[in-house]
Amino acid sequence: MAETILVIEDEVELADLIRLFLERRGFQVMLAFNGTEGWQRFREGQPDLVILDLMLPDIDGLEVCRQIRAASTVPILILTARTAVEERVEGLKLGADDYIVKPFAMEELLARIEAHLRRVRLPPPGKRVYWRFGEGALLIDPQYPRVILNGEERLLTETEHRLLCYLAERAGQTLTPEQIARDVWPDGSVDPQNIKWYIWRLRQRIEPDPEQPRFLLTERGIGYRFALG
Repeated sequence: MAETILVIEDEVELADLIRLFLERRGFQVMLAFNGTEGWQRFREGQPDLVILDLMLPDIDGLEVCRQIRAASTVPILILTARTAVEERVEGLKLGADDYIVKPFAMEELLARIEAHLRRVRLPPPGKRVYWRFGEGALLIDPQYPRVILNGEERLLTETEHRLLCYLAERAGQTLTPEQIARDVWPDGSVDPQNIKWYIWRLRQRIEPDPEQPRFLLTERGIGYRFALG
C-alpha cells in the first residue's frame, strides 16, 4: 500500500509541485492550504508523514505542529525560510523531526522523506529484539520507534528514536553536543546548541522522573551520558 503524505502549504503552486513530484514516486498526497484544513485532514486521513509550512495564513504553523505531535508520533518535516532560525528551533522543541529551508531541491525533500519513513516502518513481530537497561526497567526497540518503560509502551518520534539508539549504543560514554549533532545529523541540519532541547524531549519519554534522570544524564560542562541504569 502506498504511503500517504500530508502537505500543509499555503503557496498553491509549491504545494502542487510537491504533490506531483511525490505522486510520480508512488506516494499518495493530501494537500491543505491553511492550518485549520491541515489539522482536519490530518485527523481524517492519518498520514504516514506530514510536511508543514510554518508560515500559514490562519493558524500559526507552530500551533499546528504542537497539535499534531500531541496526537501522534508521525514524522513531521517543517518548511522554513532561510532566516527563520527562531521558528525552526521552536518547531524542533515542539516535536518536529526535521526541517528543510526554502528554496529547496525536490530530490533533497524526497531523500529526507524516505529516510524518515524508512526508520518508522514496523518490522515483523517475530524479528523484534530489545535492548535492556536498568535491569529491564527500560526496553528499547532498536528497529521501531518505541520503548517499554516499567511495562508501559511509549511511542517515540523518528528523531527521538534515532537519538536514543545513538546514545544507548554508546552507554557509559560522555558525549559532547558537538559530537551528537555531527553523528546523529551528519548533514549539519542541527545546531549543537539545540541538542539540549532534544535531550529534554527524550527525557519526557524514557525517564520515570524526567526531573531526576536515571538513564539520560548531564555531565556538566561536557555533555551527556546514557547510563546503564
